Amino acid sequence: MSKHRILSFGELMLRLSSTGPSFLDRDSTVAVFPAGSEANVVASLAQWGVPCSYLSRMPDNDLAEQALSVLKGLGVDVSPVLLEGDRLGLYFLLSANGLTKGEVVYDRKYSAFSQIQPGTIDWGRVLEGYTWFHWSALTPALNESLATVCEEALEAARRKGLVVSVDLNYRNKLWNYGKQPIDVMPGLLPYCDVVMGNIWAANKMLGTAVDETLDRDTPADTYFEQAKASARDVFERLPQCKHLAYTFRFMDSPTHNLLYGTYHTRNGDFISEIRETNAVVDRIGSGDAFMAGLIYALAAEKDGQGIVDTATAAGFKKLFVKGDFGNGDL
Repeated sequence: MSKHRILSFGELMLRLSSTGPSFLDRDSTVAVFPAGSEANVVASLAQWGVPCSYLSRMPDNDLAEQALSVLKGLGVDVSPVLLEGDRLGLYFLLSANGLTKGEVVYDRKYSAFSQIQPGTIDWGRVLEGYTWFHWSALTPALNESLATVCEEALEAARRKGLVVSVDLNYRNKLWNYGKQPIDVMPGLLPYCDVVMGNIWAANKMLGTAVDETLDRDTPADTYFEQAKASARDVFERLPQCKHLAYTFRFMDSPTHNLLYGTYHTRNGDFISEIRETNAVVDRIGSGDAFMAGLIYALAAEKDGQGIVDTATAAGFKKLFVKGDFGNGDL
């Protein structure tokens, strides 16, 4: 059993996926899954025996309750969830199971979560009894108020001595309120002990350098050198950060995925083996599973190679599970 107790904060949504080539195809049906990066993380952690809770804001209705019941069934404590507001956030996946690139339409504006205002959550009380706080860059991407709410949470977590982890999820479709990540994230990331993302997200959110000539055919050892250089820059900019991990994911066809990861501390750099498959079931959530594997391995105090291998294996195994949540394989 982990010595940590983790609280994850983010928006629990519903994912609507067409089972055919288009939502408007007369023979298509729609599959619905609970979704959300921060929920995906604790869904995996709970199945691995890590005590964890989830905080979101959702309307008090049967649809929200059904989504929460899935998390509860996996072992996640959802008692911190605020049952308030009128709308549940949605996103539409325009290709079946995410097997093509990036075709997502968000319907999150005016959701109950997006309307959380600064000063309304008593973070000192909410964080009591936890040792770890997890969030992602998706939340401050929604609006300026939520960026401030994240800062409130991070300040409280730091005062209480919690480990803080963040996923540098970058979605250009979400940053549409007049701010870019580079305007917001450098004020939030200094609170974090654990950072996960990729070299391109680090560039967007911190301004770290990235070689624009890198592409799908760039060898892994070249990417590893780029990751090490990026990591040195991140550690210089974020004195609190102790652990940094990057994913490298490439897709050549709907059922193909190539995945590997790197892990960095101020004293060492590690790279996983390259995982590749031509039998992908569902790409969505594989990065969140990697994040969960990273947290799990850190909490278990594995060595550097064990940390990156555990995280990469978790991300890879998610490729064979329908929906956004993993199935507990590690």
